[in-house]
Amino acid sequence: MADLLEIDGISAAYGRIQALSEVSLKVPEGAIVALLGSNGAGKSTTLNTVSRLVPVTKGRIRFAGEEIQSWASHKVVSAGVLQVPEGREVFRDMSVRENLDMGAYRRSDAAGIRRDLDRVFEYFPKLKERLQQKAGTLSGGEQQMLLIGRALMAGPRLLLLDEPSLGLSPLLVQQIFAIIERLNREGLTILLVEQNAAIALGCSTYAYILENGEMALEGASAKLRQDDSVRRTYLGG
Repeated sequence: MADLLEIDGISAAYGRIQALSEVSLKVPEGAIVALLGSNGAGKSTTLNTVSRLVPVTKGRIRFAGEEIQSWASHKVVSAGVLQVPEGREVFRDMSVRENLDMGAYRRSDAAGIRRDLDRVFEYFPKLKERLQQKAGTLSGGEQQMLLIGRALMAGPRLLLLDEPSLGLSPLLVQQIFAIIERLNREGLTILLVEQNAAIALGCSTYAYILENGEMALEGASAKLRQDDSVRRTYLGG
């Protein structure tokens, strides 16, 4: 299986604060790969370097064989890399429909947009029920659904998910991850940042663990779930 995303020895900083130090990882096409670690480990920064929201000071990022570390962020989006950010960053004063339309603003294929909108409603029927409702009035779980739906409207090849379970009830977490796994079965490649290590290792095939901006451990997800140090640190025993 070819690698859709390759991160090769990247470093990044916020001013004088080193956030990432020579981090490398690969995401094979068609896979779910998890990126784990504690708060401040550099997980979100890693996604932001791929999206070109944080500059890379060293190393290379390749998407579909092309180096993208010097691209503008809009070019990365146009190539098919879509990030669902942490923090429920919906357009709060816009309706659900307007938020979804914003996801497709770079597209001109009307038939494809209609097809993808129907697909989003199939995944998230609650969004169809709330089309004219302001996004800021949705529940946390519904806002997370809207963020994923908005990204899907852009037609991604690679979805970067940043903490999709954050602040959600266990039932909603199960629902969101059921959709994530379904999207993957239907061919979407996913790089998943998640603090809930148990659920992340359960849905992914391979995982990386960051500590203090450096890669500490990697391996098949099933194997990491049995690793004593991973169990103690991330799985509560």
